[in-house]
Parts: sequence; C-alpha cells; structure tokens
Amino acid sequence: MDLYEKIVKGEEKLSLVGLGYVGMPIAVAFAKKIKVVGFDLNEKKIELYKNGIDPTNEVGNEVIANTSVEFTADSEKLREAKFHIVAVPTPVNDDHTPDLTPVEGASRILGQNLVKGSVVVFESTVYPGVTEEVCVPILEKESGLKCGVDFKIGYSPERINPGDKVHRLETITKIVSGMDEETLDTVAKVYELVVDAGVYRAESIKVAEAAKVIENSQRDINIAFMNELSMIFHKMDIDTKAVLEAAGTKWNFLKFMPGLVGGHCIGVDPYYLTYKAEELGYHSQIILSGRRINDDMGKYVAESLVKALIKSDIPVKNARVAILGFTFKENCPDTRNTKVIDIYRELGEYGISPLVVDPAADAEEAKRLYGVTFAAMEDIQDMDAVVIAVAHDAFLGLGREKINTFYNAAHKQKVLLDIKGLLDRKEYLTEDYLYWRL
Repeated sequence: MDLYEKIVKGEEKLSLVGLGYVGMPIAVAFAKKIKVVGFDLNEKKIELYKNGIDPTNEVGNEVIANTSVEFTADSEKLREAKFHIVAVPTPVNDDHTPDLTPVEGASRILGQNLVKGSVVVFESTVYPGVTEEVCVPILEKESGLKCGVDFKIGYSPERINPGDKVHRLETITKIVSGMDEETLDTVAKVYELVVDAGVYRAESIKVAEAAKVIENSQRDINIAFMNELSMIFHKMDIDTKAVLEAAGTKWNFLKFMPGLVGGHCIGVDPYYLTYKAEELGYHSQIILSGRRINDDMGKYVAESLVKALIKSDIPVKNARVAILGFTFKENCPDTRNTKVIDIYRELGEYGISPLVVDPAADAEEAKRLYGVTFAAMEDIQDMDAVVIAVAHDAFLGLGREKINTFYNAAHKQKVLLDIKGLLDRKEYLTEDYLYWRL
C-alpha cells in the first residue's frame, strides 16, 4: 500500500508547518478529508486556533471551532505525519535580498522530526533551486536521512489570495511537482483531495518554483506601468481611471489599476528572481525598474498630499491628516509589508503625524511592527486632509455627508486623497474639495 492510500484510509497523517494566512486554510481544507497535524511555533496563535478563533479571518471562527486539525506548537507531533507541507513566509531583507530564515528554520525543525518514508512538499515562494539546494541539505543534516532514499521532496507553490473569498485553495488550479515520477504522482493525488479545480503537473521542481515567482513578477510589472501612467496623466490633468475605463473596452487590454504594491507576495517575489539572476551574472532591467516605481509610490502619494495642502493654503507642518486603512490589501487584517507605512513615514518628514484608522487591521501587529497605534473613526474630526488608502468594505459606504464631518469647518477647501478610487470623482469636483486619486 502506498503513502497516498494510507493517508486516505487514516493510517498516516498529513502535517502543515506554518499556520498563517496560507497554511491554516490548507490545513482546514485537508482536515475535511484526512487526519491533519497543524504546527506553528507561535504558541499564542495555536491557542487562538484551539479556542476556535481565526485571527486571519481567512476561514472564520466557526470553521476553526469545528475543524479536526490537531493544532500544536510541539514539533515532536510532526513525527506522527509522513506527508508534510511547509507553508512559511519568504520575505526580503532591507537590502531586498531574499530572507530564507523562515524556510530554513522550518526545514531544520522538520528535519529533526522526519521519519523514513516521508514526503516533504514546500509551498513557500522561492527562486528556482532553493528547495533542492537549500532545504534538502538541511533536512538531511537534521534527520540523518538521505533524500531520494529515505524521504522524497516536492514543491507546490501557494496561490491562495488572502482576503479573497472567491479565489481559494479549492478553486485555483494547483501546480505540483516532485523529485521523481513516483513522488509527483503521490503529491498530485494528495492535493487532488482538496483542489476541485485540479492540479497541473510541472515537469520539475525548478519549473514549479520559477512559475510561481514569475506570476507575481508579471503582476508587479503591470501595476508599475499603471502607476507610471498615473504620474504622467496627472501632469496632463487627465483622470487615470477614466482613461483606463476607456481603454478597457478593447478586448485584449489588460485591466490593471494603479496603486500601492505591498504584502508578502507581489512586492517581494520579484526580488527573489532578480537576486538569482544577479548571481548568474544577469542584471534585470524590466523587473527592477517596475519594482523601483512601485516602491516609490508611497512617497509619491505623500508628496501629492503636501502639494494639495499648499495649493489649498493650509500650513504643512503639524497639519492634521487622517489615513483610512493600513493593511496591504482590502478586507484583510495583515499589515506585513504594507506600503501605507511609506505614506505615514514620508508625511512625518514634513512634520505631519497622521491619525491612522483601520477597523479591519491587526492592531497589535501594526503596533509591534511599525509603532503605529490606531485611532477610532469617531476620532476623525477637524482634519486638514483625509487619505482613503485601502478599499475596506467598512469605507465603501462613506458618502459626502459623512466625509464632510471629518474636516475643519474653517477650511475653504477640503483636501481628499482617494488612492483606490472608491468615491464618485464627479461628486467631489467642487469648489469646497480638492480631490486627488491615482
């Protein structure tokens, strides 16, 4: 009997190493079909899961309360499983070089608890070669086992979109790969248990690694193009959104929008690819130029706000500014690598200490990572300017009557930056508003 059959019959378990925005939904999905051990080093997070609380908002408290996942912070529990999925983040350092610390650490812990006959599948986004050249040696060293003989490896890049209730694990085609045909077949069949959309069998682990890293790089470049167009059209006094809506009537026009590119995927993955290219003697031109544009958008927004204040005869230093939204994307509590912090810090260079409001964000995380303490919606009063930075559902219902209450009544013009274009622009093209959007 092979490993897949044993897993299906409940004779062997599957483990998830890393229970964040990606790993936890995967664990929950598999637990509907097979026995699952969910491991994470964060004991506080594990306690929340055990108490039926979903801090990520990815599946909800009710689902967590009723799942059969065996949540644990005890790494020795991994010895009970033979099919392991590693879903830890792969961030970048301050100099934009890959930070493989999380995936190396996960490999170390897993290696210390690896048993013969296991299959290890990595989901973390990496540059081609990391799984075989970085992770395997760690697994072998820590376990004393030989890859290809005592255990096998595979790679299946995550495509879960945090905060997205439509494009989920079950509905997105899953790329799978394995070190040999037998491993590939096992990995494919295991994922087919939960992925309704089916799997795509990549011809090698490196091909699967490369496919993932270019998916987000392509999106990053397209958004960078939109951001550059936005800067050009502002100089021409043309509304970018109106231009894109017109151009979007052509069947093959790619419908991307300008915006802040943060998070732990699109704003990070391209650096993994360009890092490996540099190692091989190739200096990226298109990818890195797109990254530079997107990395500078927070500064561009802040500078545009300052110019708007000056145009409205409002003193810049100590101006009262409210920022609505702090997460890296809408309806998601995750603040890691948010680009809203760039706006916040750049305004600080002008002597402005913005008030930040985000009812959807992880307030504790924002305080720990950035030193930012959130205010409440009712605290937005007597403002000189307001920035709607994130398209949370909580902000969608904001109408002109409510927004009027945010401002200092003495101002002749209310400075309003609508980064995501949430509002009806025509409604604010009036003498009492200076409205700006990307």
